[in-house]
Amino acid sequence: MGYRVSYSHEFLSEIKTRLAVSEIVSRTVSLKRRGREFVGLSPFNNEKTPSFTVNNEKGFFHCFSTGEHGDIFQFLMKTQNLSFSEAVEILAESAGLALPTSSPEETRNSEKRSSMLEAAEVACKFYEDRLQSTDGNEAKKYLKQRGFTEEVIRKYRIGYAPFGNVLKSELPKYSVPESIALDVRLLNPGRDGRETFDFFRNRLIFPIFDQRGRALAFGGRALTDSDQPKYLNSPDTDLFHKGDILYGLSEARKSAIEKSEIIVVEGYIDVVSLAQSGIDNSVAPLGTALTEKQIITLWKTCPEPIICFDGDQAGRKAALRAANNALLLLKPGYSIRFVMLPDGKDPDDILRESGTNKMRDFLDNAIPLYEILWRSLISGRLLDTPERRAALESSVDSIIANIKDSIIKSHYKQKMRSKIFNYFRSLDTNFGTKKSNSTKFKRSKKVRLRAKVETSIDPDRVRQKILLAAFLNHSCIWDYAGERLGKMIFVDSRLDLLRQFAIKLITKHSSLESTEICTKLMGLGFDKELKSLLCSQGAYFHASFARPETDSDTVRIGWDETYELCFRGDFDRDVQLAAEDLVKQETDSALKVFKSLKNQRQKFNDINKN
Repeated sequence: MGYRVSYSHEFLSEIKTRLAVSEIVSRTVSLKRRGREFVGLSPFNNEKTPSFTVNNEKGFFHCFSTGEHGDIFQFLMKTQNLSFSEAVEILAESAGLALPTSSPEETRNSEKRSSMLEAAEVACKFYEDRLQSTDGNEAKKYLKQRGFTEEVIRKYRIGYAPFGNVLKSELPKYSVPESIALDVRLLNPGRDGRETFDFFRNRLIFPIFDQRGRALAFGGRALTDSDQPKYLNSPDTDLFHKGDILYGLSEARKSAIEKSEIIVVEGYIDVVSLAQSGIDNSVAPLGTALTEKQIITLWKTCPEPIICFDGDQAGRKAALRAANNALLLLKPGYSIRFVMLPDGKDPDDILRESGTNKMRDFLDNAIPLYEILWRSLISGRLLDTPERRAALESSVDSIIANIKDSIIKSHYKQKMRSKIFNYFRSLDTNFGTKKSNSTKFKRSKKVRLRAKVETSIDPDRVRQKILLAAFLNHSCIWDYAGERLGKMIFVDSRLDLLRQFAIKLITKHSSLESTEICTKLMGLGFDKELKSLLCSQGAYFHASFARPETDSDTVRIGWDETYELCFRGDFDRDVQLAAEDLVKQETDSALKVFKSLKNQRQKFNDINKN
């Protein structure tokens, strides 16, 4: 968008002078005056007693529960995940100030951009009005068949583009020049000397907004089979680049930040259907694979977006492209997860046929990035010879080579080699049983079943569940084990989120009992995870010391042993992989990683000897 990266002190001070902190904060937080200050519930965590204060005289906000502090610029940056320049642009507009420009060309571009935004807003209102007129009867009938209420139609500002050149005839009434209408692509240029004409005709209109809720472009859905293509988006313009924008982000952002979850579906119908069903934190790319820029935008909202594309061949290909794009960008704590819908189904199908709870089940069981890569690698492969197995390993290495972060790359090597080993072992076990005679078959069947159980259990995942279960059940180890648990990253992303929330709650409410902490966690939406974790077939099945009735000394011993097992295996595998990398490529970076991991392992072993 061409944001400026620096502004004068005078300009920023003028914005602060014109806007009270309480005015900006109250758009997000419900404030009550208390003396010279305002108080409210913190926007940075879930709390019942207000700990968030605003002081207009001093020009800052302060959150006593989290320590967050700052001025109006920092408030927007922290609560809406904006850059400083984006926050300045929003606040300058609220203050009635034009952004400073540095050249005549920049001034012309800024004025043209403003005119294009105004034209897009005029068109947006026009389409909304036409939907509510008699012209929009067929469009309203379609929306009603979909089950869309007036509320969700208004929220997404859905409209209707009528037959003919009605928009073109309306634009002069709002002083929109034809040249600007062409730039925004509200009109199509005429060919062979013909006049310009409306870009969208007889289509249901879905406005496409930027993160600030300003109309930039439009998506149109055909209402009859004869109108092709079925979906038509505005082409790229100076305002709109489809690879940069996510449909529905301005509507989903607040909910996504609060839930720390954002869902990516294929199209705008899916976004609106999910919102209609109460899942109001979804977005969609615009007819393209999820781009690197869109992934970075998603990460500003939540560290592990969920990709939920259609369950057809095109949807699965798009998901795999998104996975490969994300691989290039991975950094500690940030990834993407995937929902694999049944064949031929899209999110709207699931909602209409099975309901919101079923859709929620799919989302809650999203698989991690490495898993979708692994499934794509083994799909349709014959692995019955050494050469074919070597080809699989080579493909795995090629994919991992795209990861730039050395620590993540090391973990991927460890994870993928473990999967290769277990997969080959399961193939060999099954292959061996086919040729057995009837007497040997009974014996080999036991071996095969045992191998299946062994390969289906991830030791890291089990140990992490044990550590968390014991921690939640025993307040006596909160201080003892909290720091170590806080530094871990769990394999299961949903369980890792539970770990993070548990530590935050315990840090804030250390006087509460274990059962009270679990009740709070259930209130935050973790009831399913807790029921699975704290049951006879959960962590207790593998480690009885995690049960709530166990004495404190036994819990401490069991927790320490499990923690050591959890990390000792990781360190040994990481050092081994780093050593192999060093042999393959004798570079300074490979040597640095090897030495670092070796030192970490030694420190860990030294600590656990004492």
